Amino acid sequence: MTLTGTWSYPTAIRFGAGRLAELPEACAEAGIRRPLLVTDRGLADLPITARALDILDAAGLGRACFAEVDANPDERNLAAGVAAFRAGGHDGVIAFGGGSGLDLGKMVAFMAGQTRPVWDFEDIGDWWMRADADAIAPNIAVPTTAGTGSEVGRASVLTNSETRTKKIIFHPKVLPAQVIADPELTVGMPPAITAGTGMDALAHCVEAYCSPHFHPMSQGIALEGMRLVLENLPRVMADGTDIEARAQMLAAAAMGAVGFQKGLGAVHAISHPVGAVYGTHHGTTNAVVMPAVLRFNRAAIADRLDHAAPYLGITGGYGGVLARIEALNRELGMPTGLAAMGVEESRIDALVEMALQDPSVGGNPVPMTFDATRALIMSCM
Repeated sequence: MTLTGTWSYPTAIRFGAGRLAELPEACAEAGIRRPLLVTDRGLADLPITARALDILDAAGLGRACFAEVDANPDERNLAAGVAAFRAGGHDGVIAFGGGSGLDLGKMVAFMAGQTRPVWDFEDIGDWWMRADADAIAPNIAVPTTAGTGSEVGRASVLTNSETRTKKIIFHPKVLPAQVIADPELTVGMPPAITAGTGMDALAHCVEAYCSPHFHPMSQGIALEGMRLVLENLPRVMADGTDIEARAQMLAAAAMGAVGFQKGLGAVHAISHPVGAVYGTHHGTTNAVVMPAVLRFNRAAIADRLDHAAPYLGITGGYGGVLARIEALNRELGMPTGLAAMGVEESRIDALVEMALQDPSVGGNPVPMTFDATRALIMSCM
């Protein structure tokens, strides 16, 4: 192991129940006077969105809202959002929602002042330096789900509608200037979304913890994030109004996104193309493929999970952790495989090629060749 790394950690986070009321103060801290609230279609007409807009309006910040955001947002959603931002003379974005709303909101703030196409800023080498950093508008992130952790990230996932591939767009100034993490906003999540986003947070933590890269701070955060999800996701599924468990899940989601600075792996390398091609829910797809990936990586991760198991309150080391995740999938009613999510065997080779091109593939503890990846995806079916 080479003990070198480039590390960064997130931003100012206003964490706690009721802190949505601090949205005007967060705007002032970020220097935003004319915000555009960006959210997804499903949230646009819900009471929590109306509450956020009422708070902004009462503070003299208007109530501008853009909600043309798909579940897997693409460059067409982005173009519409940028047009709305420019037409309204806005100077910042409030990214409000789950992963789709947060990711697209961050991209609207990023792209509103750029002249190059968004794909020029894909997370490859130093492509981020192509951006005009002075033209990037500030953004504030307000998560309403406990899963992606996009509120503490410097990147967004955007689907290319022509190639049906998911791309990661990165720039340091994509990082939200302020985060409001209010667990009250997650109470109304439907059970299926609670389950899927919760497993997304677990996948982030598990893959980060198992990544071979050197980042002991993120590894420690990922371990605690695993514990929080395993203890609190069943609680929120049993009682969606359990605000303490909701808060712990919201913290775990942010911890997962901080943790995966250490790396992701085959779970995400497979989930990204499946989601891009079939429109599946990202966290649910992660849950479905996670047990097979843990088996695939066993030789490289068993010792590490043997050490983690006692801290997680699990007996049996690696095998016990795998069994607990499989049991959790069953408890949550997750699909039994990718075939149940609509994935066709005729598309497997194309999905393998896409997986091998995904940025997450480099963080997998076991090298992913074409044949090995094909066998792995087949085992997920």
